[in-house]
Amino acid sequence: MIAEVPRRSRTLSAVRRAIRRNRAGSAAGLVLLVLVLGAALAPWIAPEDPVTMSPLDRLRPPGDGGLLGGDLFGRDVLSRVLHGARISLITGASSVTVSAIVGTALGVVAGYLGGWVEYVVMRVMDVLFAFPSVLLAILIVAVFEPGFTSIVIAIAIVYTPIFARVVRGSTLTLKHIEYVQAAVASGAPASRVIRHHLLPNITAPILVQLTLSLSGAIILEAALSFLGLGAVPPTPSLGSMLSENRVYMELAPWTVLYPGLTLAVLVFGINLVGDAIRDLIDPRLRTEGS
Repeated sequence: MIAEVPRRSRTLSAVRRAIRRNRAGSAAGLVLLVLVLGAALAPWIAPEDPVTMSPLDRLRPPGDGGLLGGDLFGRDVLSRVLHGARISLITGASSVTVSAIVGTALGVVAGYLGGWVEYVVMRVMDVLFAFPSVLLAILIVAVFEPGFTSIVIAIAIVYTPIFARVVRGSTLTLKHIEYVQAAVASGAPASRVIRHHLLPNITAPILVQLTLSLSGAIILEAALSFLGLGAVPPTPSLGSMLSENRVYMELAPWTVLYPGLTLAVLVFGINLVGDAIRDLIDPRLRTEGS
């Protein structure tokens, strides 16, 4: 009699194979982990207060009293980069989580019920999807006052149609599979079918879309902050740091280099990790025994 391999051992083995196969994703995951830890611990590891101005340290170069130098108001660039990355991650994660919840609910209901419900929901999603993301976000933020809440709402509305489309497509495929049809034939209500048979089986595309949307949400938050519609000054934000110091790019390049580099590494790392997660959970992309 052949002993069955425990599920946990199979999962760990699959993870190890994925790490060996995707070196770039693994390296990106380590870099991303360092950035996330630095952002999470920013209030404790930042060398200075990110909003305290020091005219005597205005545009001081890196190494001269600060690891990454000072900005046009004499504020420590390293401290502001750490706190700015914290704002970007919190805003991006919050907005994408909201959009994933709302978009998943709308997509699964539209795909399962069909008919006029599907038509109304998807036409509304199409209208939102037709707007360029930055313009739609600017329009939404303009209705509210600039700040954390308005940014989260704006980015969530921008990314809700994407999740709704992804989930609807997966639902349309799953609802014709035998076990779902058997549950319907047995008299199970729609809420039970959705909760127990559909949602558990569309987790993979939702998770992949979650990671890909997170990088886009961070870029969108930085764009809105660059335009003055994001974090309210003097709260540090990577986008606002680029906007404030762009005039001094030639005189003090470190004031825009480090915020821009942090933003680029953050987004690039999330994209690579998202690709690695997709390869891990999508059986069509896995090679058995590799």
